[in-house]
Amino acid sequence: MGGPRMAPDDWDRYSTTHITGKSTAAIYTASSIDALLDPNGVSVRESCDSTDSPESTAIIAALDVTGSMSSVLEAVAKNLGVMVRELYDRKPVTDPHLMFMGIGDAEVGDRHPLQVSQFETDIRIAEQLTKIYFERGGGGNDHESYTLAWYFAAMHTKIDCFEKRGKKGILFTMGDEQPNPVLRASDICRVIGDQPEKDFKDTELLEMVSKQYEVFHLIIEEGSHARSHRGQVVKEWTGLLGQRAIPVSDCTKIAEVMVSVMQVIGGEDKDKIAASWDGDTSLVVSKAISGLVKTDGASASSGVVEL
Repeated sequence: MGGPRMAPDDWDRYSTTHITGKSTAAIYTASSIDALLDPNGVSVRESCDSTDSPESTAIIAALDVTGSMSSVLEAVAKNLGVMVRELYDRKPVTDPHLMFMGIGDAEVGDRHPLQVSQFETDIRIAEQLTKIYFERGGGGNDHESYTLAWYFAAMHTKIDCFEKRGKKGILFTMGDEQPNPVLRASDICRVIGDQPEKDFKDTELLEMVSKQYEVFHLIIEEGSHARSHRGQVVKEWTGLLGQRAIPVSDCTKIAEVMVSVMQVIGGEDKDKIAASWDGDTSLVVSKAISGLVKTDGASASSGVVEL
């Protein structure tokens, strides 16, 4: 998918009608999964080059839609315009194609623990974002099914940035709980419709998805689980992703953090990136990207950071 780039006026009109001044419940009104976002039976989601996007870059933002994440969903909706504007103004990547996912907990029986938009470049991405069903599920197992997003990206996306140019896409998951250590074959079958022969460890899925994507997780420190179990959340995500486990102390700055991470992996200086933002945003971004380190010998355009 993909099309003409989103114009500021498009966002302003959509935001005024559907987002500005509204609560999370008023923004995300779906009472069940929208057919457009249902991953079950989807063969592939495509990010393709076009006349308008000749050098497309696939970007996935996978949001935890369990009960503790209301503030994050609201922040992402209200700051999508910031993310789009800064992607075009700062140009950390070429021709961004955005996909949103919603993540729940397959293990405890959430009805729709994965929702998946198309890759879009115009106002349709805002329309699909606000169609996400905020299930408010989850359970007491200390993790959500974040690796469902990894599995879908690895097995059910086709991205020209990688297939044509060898440039990886970028995948962010975000939430306040630990990673799920195992993704069960039965859950993959129920949610996506595939019939794998075995369960997958998180490390196996990370290896699979990392072939095409630079993978990051944003630890949402304001989430209720992270507030009470921060040490364990940080320990487990850092053990899995190293410095790509990114702490976010203010969820209203998620857009700026994601853009800044893309700038770092594009070779820009961390201190200059942090200083380029105003006030509190600079502090949040500085903390978030402080651990990112370029791999020795990597070129500025390689998009590779040390794990």
